[in-house]
Amino acid sequence: MAWSRVAAVVIAVALVTAGCAGSTAAPTATTATAEAKSTPTSAILPATPTASLGPPSGSSSESPLATGPVYAVGDDSIHQTDVPAGLSDVIAISAGGYHSLALTGSGKVVAWGADDYGQSRIPAGLSDVISVSAGGYHSLALTRSGKVVAWGRNDEGQAQVPAGLSDVIAVSAGGYHSLALRSDGKVVAWGFNGYGAATVPAGLSGVVGIAAGNGFSLALRGDGSVAGWGYGADGETRVPAGLAGVSAISAGGTHSLALKRDGTVVAWGDNFYGETDVPTGLTGAVAIAAGTGFSLALLRDGTIVAWGYDAQGEIDLPTRLSGVAAISAGWFHSLELT
Repeated sequence: MAWSRVAAVVIAVALVTAGCAGSTAAPTATTATAEAKSTPTSAILPATPTASLGPPSGSSSESPLATGPVYAVGDDSIHQTDVPAGLSDVIAISAGGYHSLALTGSGKVVAWGADDYGQSRIPAGLSDVISVSAGGYHSLALTRSGKVVAWGRNDEGQAQVPAGLSDVIAVSAGGYHSLALRSDGKVVAWGFNGYGAATVPAGLSGVVGIAAGNGFSLALRGDGSVAGWGYGADGETRVPAGLAGVSAISAGGTHSLALKRDGTVVAWGDNFYGETDVPTGLTGAVAIAAGTGFSLALLRDGTIVAWGYDAQGEIDLPTRLSGVAAISAGWFHSLELT
């Protein structure tokens, strides 16, 4: 539990187009905000993105119909919620430790917030990007050619992309480790491995989605099952028995989320702030995002349901926010793309 108070989640990126067929009214968003005990202040661990819906396409964080403005709520201590004026044509977002990333339709990356380790300093010449992931203090970008570019903090090797890595279709940045999914369904991991987060289980294959959390990792297989490894003292890697039919995953600070094909959400792991208390009656979800002690679910009608930790306003969404196409949960802030 001690680690769970100082850890976090990235980003993670969960994208889906708004206005999908059918419409489901949003259930009562019982925002279960537990009393803040000890606010995590030492951002020394992971952040988490969510895996893409469905099979990998090589551009899992793209949302072709979402080119609108970005909203940000929560902690703004290092301007991570100060969305750059004039930012437009955004198709993907990722909230990290204390920084944020946005991907435009032209394949360019925009960053704002903390830059103490260069995590918001976009490498010169970076272009043709199809997916981004913001970690604790580092950032990842996936190019259309299947190559991974990393920058920012690298004391654990989290920004040192393995030599020869290619044919990548998805990336996920944790606090101090990174994951990449190859087109052959194999997962590659590098960076912090103190709890085995970067030690991919032998024989793991057929993977279609990845999520890097607080010292732990999740993988979604093509058959709808989930695998977890790494730090698991709070149960974040203990996948519920019988869990099946999963279409997306998200690894948070010390909890995990799974989106099922029927639009329901399953949560497990630490529940100190009510982050795994999925609101009763929640259905019609099309995307999920797990943060540090809080959770988000994007509904088919373009609205968001949020629950868990809210001491810094990370789930205080703008009044009447609708038409949302993508969500991302960071350590203490969240991003929404309309």
